[in-house]
Amino acid sequence: MQKTFIKDALEVIHERKSVRNYTGELISTEDINVILKAAMAAPVAIHMMPWKFIVVRDKDKLKALSDGLPFAKMLPKAGTGIVVCAAPHEAALGKEEFAILDCACASENILLAAEALGLGAVWTAVYPSKELISFVRKELGIPQNIIPLNIIAIGHPIGDEHAEDKYEPNNIHWDKW
Repeated sequence: MQKTFIKDALEVIHERKSVRNYTGELISTEDINVILKAAMAAPVAIHMMPWKFIVVRDKDKLKALSDGLPFAKMLPKAGTGIVVCAAPHEAALGKEEFAILDCACASENILLAAEALGLGAVWTAVYPSKELISFVRKELGIPQNIIPLNIIAIGHPIGDEHAEDKYEPNNIHWDKW
């Protein structure tokens, strides 16, 4: 069954917020697939798709990740974490930089898709910390040639987080600096 989304694209972009408080209810497999399909619709350099995604729903694994990551304490209550990983050998020109850029675009699409579905999400950093990368690799059995970049907690939100207006005209330069 196809879901009907009420929000338009600009509304989703402007309403996206970092959500850190969740009910603990699992995200449906259907919603996870919608979110991951959106992730894989992201722009990529020369049509290479150097991303890998690990969906973590196991409560013990979410707790272990939460314990080892300073900015991911909300994972157990979120109920779902998506680990966005880069595969540099599958990126444009085999370059790590392109893999990271492409996966950053996919990460943003995950956040926007979660917002569009009425879910809460927050991006939590793993990359560029060598210690955190090593921890996540070990915890999830990730091969050495794959780089875990971030873990996006996704869940049913509680609380009253609101989008922030970050528009700053002083950061815009027209035609020259």
